[in-house]
Amino acid sequence: MRKIILPLLALTLSIFALANVARAAHHEGLGAILAAQPDEMKARYKYRHPQETLEFFGIEPGMTVVDVLPGGGWYTKILMPYLGKSGKVIGADYAVDVWLGIGYDSDEFIGKRKTWIKDWTARAESWGDDDSAEVSAFVLGSLPESMHGTADAVLFVRALHNMAYATADARHLSAAIQDAYDVLKPGGIVGVVQHHARDNMPDKWADGEMGYLKKGYVIEMMEAAGLEFVDETAVNANSKDMPTTEQYVWRLPPGYDGADDPESKAKVDAIGESNRMTLKFRKP
Repeated sequence: MRKIILPLLALTLSIFALANVARAAHHEGLGAILAAQPDEMKARYKYRHPQETLEFFGIEPGMTVVDVLPGGGWYTKILMPYLGKSGKVIGADYAVDVWLGIGYDSDEFIGKRKTWIKDWTARAESWGDDDSAEVSAFVLGSLPESMHGTADAVLFVRALHNMAYATADARHLSAAIQDAYDVLKPGGIVGVVQHHARDNMPDKWADGEMGYLKKGYVIEMMEAAGLEFVDETAVNANSKDMPTTEQYVWRLPPGYDGADDPESKAKVDAIGESNRMTLKFRKP
């Protein structure tokens, strides 16, 4: 029996060692990618902790990852080289009705939303090279059938609040979370980084319009779609962010809304970016 157990033990230890080597390589690879980003982007790392956040969500090379509300590509520009040529980044924009519901109603802006999939994909492709992940896109609430069950992870980074208050019944948020569930493979992950409202703040203030949501509300919405709450980390928490009911998140950097002089700007710089919950969910 001992002759059998010892080789099995050696094999187990070898597999464990190889797994640690692979994790270390992924860690070093992501670190090098982050170090290569422009200084303006790196200036946000002390608030956004991209390495710790992506590692918490379990993002690895070769995955297919949905980046919700990618905008100028803050996370996409990290994910494309990190996921590599065998990976994919899928951008997901708000539906036009969400933009209208939160006040972005100019003809020019809405016109651009209608060509967003093509425009954003072309723009994202210019950020990569031959070793970067493939990019594509869709609009939330209109997930193509061909994308169902294709993604390893969906990232909602500071993207939930607008959908929560765009309509009184938060139906756009429900539709977006349903898309997240549908696009994921079984076992796939939803990662959330969201401006975090303290539990003692009024529910009306924490409905998303001020930028903040309560953790219990986010978990409830995710679980209603069939996702399982897995874990949380305080890596993006900021105890200095203590807004009153008169204050919204955009008063803080990088927005600085209302900080019109050096003294005001210094005060919000002393706070930093917002207090954020970082939550992980899984599709069964």
